[in-house]
Amino acid sequence: MAESDPLLSRARGDSGRDCRAGFPASRSVQVGPDAAAGWDLCFDQAVVFIEDAIQYRSINHRMDAGSMWLYRWYYSDTCQWILSFVIFLILFLAFIETPSSLTSTSDVRYRSAPWDPPCGLTESIEGLCLLVFVADLSVKSYLVGWAQFQKSLWLLDYLVVLVVSLVDWTVSLSLVCQEPLRLRRLLRPFFLLQNSSMMKKTLKCIRWSLWEMASVVLLLALHLSVFTMFGMLLFTGEEQGDGQDKERLTYFRSLPEALTSLLVLLTTANNPDVMIPAYSKNRAYAIFFIVFTLIGSLFLMNLLTAIIYNQFRGYLVKSLQASLFRKRLGTRAAYEVLCTPAEGEAPPRGVGVKPQDLVQVLQKVQMDGTHRQAIVEKVHSYGGGLLSADKFQNLFNELDRRVVKERPPRPEYRSPLLQSAQFLFGHRWFDYLGNAVVLANLVSICVFLVRDADVLPRDRDDFILGILNCVFILYYLAEMLLKVFALGLLGYLSCPSNVFDGLLTVVLLVLELSTLALYRFPHPGWKPAVHGLLSLWDMVRLANMLIVFRFLRIVPGMKLMAVVASTILGLIKNMQAFGGILVVVYYVFAIVGITLFRGVIVAPPGNGSLAPDNGSAPCGSYEQLEYWANNFDDFAAALVTLWNVMVVNNWQVFLDAYRRYAGPWSKIYFVLWWLVSSVVWVNLFLALILENFLHKWDRRSHLQSLPRDPDPTYEMTTLELLFGHVLEEPTEEELIEKLQRHPHLQLCR
Repeated sequence: MAESDPLLSRARGDSGRDCRAGFPASRSVQVGPDAAAGWDLCFDQAVVFIEDAIQYRSINHRMDAGSMWLYRWYYSDTCQWILSFVIFLILFLAFIETPSSLTSTSDVRYRSAPWDPPCGLTESIEGLCLLVFVADLSVKSYLVGWAQFQKSLWLLDYLVVLVVSLVDWTVSLSLVCQEPLRLRRLLRPFFLLQNSSMMKKTLKCIRWSLWEMASVVLLLALHLSVFTMFGMLLFTGEEQGDGQDKERLTYFRSLPEALTSLLVLLTTANNPDVMIPAYSKNRAYAIFFIVFTLIGSLFLMNLLTAIIYNQFRGYLVKSLQASLFRKRLGTRAAYEVLCTPAEGEAPPRGVGVKPQDLVQVLQKVQMDGTHRQAIVEKVHSYGGGLLSADKFQNLFNELDRRVVKERPPRPEYRSPLLQSAQFLFGHRWFDYLGNAVVLANLVSICVFLVRDADVLPRDRDDFILGILNCVFILYYLAEMLLKVFALGLLGYLSCPSNVFDGLLTVVLLVLELSTLALYRFPHPGWKPAVHGLLSLWDMVRLANMLIVFRFLRIVPGMKLMAVVASTILGLIKNMQAFGGILVVVYYVFAIVGITLFRGVIVAPPGNGSLAPDNGSAPCGSYEQLEYWANNFDDFAAALVTLWNVMVVNNWQVFLDAYRRYAGPWSKIYFVLWWLVSSVVWVNLFLALILENFLHKWDRRSHLQSLPRDPDPTYEMTTLELLFGHVLEEPTEEELIEKLQRHPHLQLCR
């Protein structure tokens, strides 16, 4: 079979097999009044296939004219923005509905009565959101067809979640919003999950690695159990008041308490507190805790990190490989519906796509204008002959390139003096001088912060610091103007670092002028009364913070630091799926926490704090540390509490407090949260950081070894440069097999 032999758009193929009724035939075969309409349908199909390739979407959807109009409308920016807003809105309801988070503080001692919305307010908003999701599911189900709907677990789950949510919503209204449990609140994060293909892939990767993670978790459980038994037998305490007895009473009183103490020690949150009572009596007891920490924290926990990283090491590559296949499949399908036999040539050798047809299709495709122009120019470079399948596919490699904007030309000055000044102020050494000045400004701020650390703001003399700030800001202004003189206004604005500097310089200048207008020029003993919204010290602090922020201009100039910074930026871009899953996990655990622990933390008598020196609370307890704001009385407070537990610093305080206030079963909730957040998600985050940094480092080394591109107008994106040697191009057989299994297109030969 020839590579350019078309698979689709034949009314009758060489084998005499009939195409599906209503499917458009190719131009060379069609006759009669329906020929033009059929070819227009081919054009519309090619437009949809190319858009699917650009967005890496599946092509397995209905391809008739009405369905394609609905499909393009559904994936339009406006429709997708509305759907994203509705998802955000239904998730945000947790902050407003009972228990409301609309209070200034979550501290049970000082919190005022929250505003509770009347019954029907949030329910009405939620009902509208659910109707939007019903419409969303209906459109998706229609577009993929009933057969594909039955095979899609995500769509089936979507249907179940909507049915349960609507039933629970109806029950809530019938009970006048007095129901004890709202099950639909736990299901809301599903709407976020089902709308993101990357989050679905991430969940699939987590599912693949669960067995490997479970084996290490079982080792950790065995490790904890064995050392708990050893501890219970070791710290028996024969005499009252000796080290063993104190250790037993404090940390090994019972099996659950001993297990909890060692679990917390596994995270090093209570080290060395847990070993001090026994170690103070006999130094040999330290061996028990050191061996436990070595095996658990240093070996098993790091082994778990290694397993998770190994599972996710190829996560980006696998995702890009699947995306590449979808892209190639979409463009190949577009080729098939557009290809026609060449005049005087018999198929299959003389078939291809006419350049003018492809250009006409590209005008309808929703895509970036620079990419469209680049593809059209490449089409014209091929001449007027038919485009083969290889050429057609290669055209869309332009989507992996982004246009590098050329710097505007510098102004031309006739005067030799101005030319010399332009060379001087446009040289990179002038940037180095600016960095040195910013560093000097930063050092001066640090000196005054150290000198006046023990002086109250109202007693400080800001004369010298005010003079220095004026001088430095004037230099920043002069630097900006001189760069505009050397590079031109457009040349200055074409560099992001210059835009960053210029914006901060303008803000600093406005702030300094406002300070001088309100508090006059600096002078010895400069401590005027407050005028307006900000005091003199507040305005000086704000200026200093902006100056510190301006110091970030040195990052692009240092290669290693630039690699780290680009890793962080790339991490933010690739964090959408991981961040979305974290939002889902936080949301579910927060709702569960509110259901279980709402109202269990009660303010102390008299609504006053228990001071550390009043002896009424044990040292290091929830009450003595005044952790009253960490509770599950509303959604926002629950999120902050879960964050504090995820960090695992002092998380034993939460375990102890909720054991006393809610019961010993509460430990199960917090341990599960620790496993999901600190053990699994944090290690996934670490794996993603390593993946991004290693690829950035490899890319940097790869770029240094490559010859310079003769065409500086374009540069290849990460997909081409970074993963080009890893990704495998789909074979012709794979593409053909996939196209032949298309549920809504008849392949004719």
